Amino acid sequence: MIIEDAVLRREWLVACRTDELQEKPHGVMLMGERVVLFRNEEGVHAFKDLCIHRGAKLSLGCVRDGNLVCPYHAWEYDGSGACVKIPQLPADRAIPGKARAYKYACKEEYGLVWVCLDSEQAAPMFALPEWADNSYRNVMWGSTTVEAKPPRVIENFLDVGHLSVVHEGYLGVSTHTVIGDYHVIHDEQSIRSEEIEVFQPDPDGSGQAKNVYYTYEILRPMTVKFTKRDKETDNKMSIILTVSPKDTETTIAYGILSFNYPMDLSDSEIAAFQDVIFAQDKPVVENQKPEDLPLDLQAELSLACDRMSIAYRRYLKDTGLVWGTA
Repeated sequence: MIIEDAVLRREWLVACRTDELQEKPHGVMLMGERVVLFRNEEGVHAFKDLCIHRGAKLSLGCVRDGNLVCPYHAWEYDGSGACVKIPQLPADRAIPGKARAYKYACKEEYGLVWVCLDSEQAAPMFALPEWADNSYRNVMWGSTTVEAKPPRVIENFLDVGHLSVVHEGYLGVSTHTVIGDYHVIHDEQSIRSEEIEVFQPDPDGSGQAKNVYYTYEILRPMTVKFTKRDKETDNKMSIILTVSPKDTETTIAYGILSFNYPMDLSDSEIAAFQDVIFAQDKPVVENQKPEDLPLDLQAELSLACDRMSIAYRRYLKDTGLVWGTA
């Protein structure tokens, strides 16, 4: 089922990682739509994964001389979506103007390929300063599949109270469950928390337990961030989580982890640890009821430590997002 939500269709959603898009066309499912991605000398392109001729799946074809070639009758589409070659027509016959692929807005940013299904009203892209800052090491994580609605996945990421419960031994301990009060800051860049003090048994891999300080940020409806800071060293680690609805039941999650201090782990080891943490969240998030995130703040009981999730629910209501909410 195609997801018809005006807000989501204006958002830039991740279709795949940049390194997943090689010489062959790459087919993905995004908001219930079949999308084909391909690269030529002009850059990356995204079309509806459908040939106008007989409905073949263009992602089963190939890229030839910069054109996307249909696997059924070898019609060729250039980067604009125009059909530039129909082998079944005589060379002197004009190609019908209707012979076009449906093109979506597409771009590469932060090691990811982003698609906007409503290119005429595309929302702004968020900023990630760490990506261009040479003092940071950036590590890609994902894609990871979650059988839950995107707002539930996002809200879990913004939830500081579960760290010592779901991630005990990694991101918290059962003897330190109390979360101090904090305020939420609204400005032009984002909606973010003040620093929240969290006790962790091994926050930086040194084996030394200490208090660290989390700042959570809402960047876009489907993209959020936290930054963890060690006040003793000013070491910072941030994670961007961005999610894309594959269809009405499944969400695909991607992350970018950024560190301003040396790490003895390889990129794959860092990503594997993030897999462990996310795997602890999945059974909880996949079984929350209702599946749609309640935007009525009276529908569920909230605490002061839930200020960021409350802010996220208010933000979604203000943006007009409907799908995945109740």
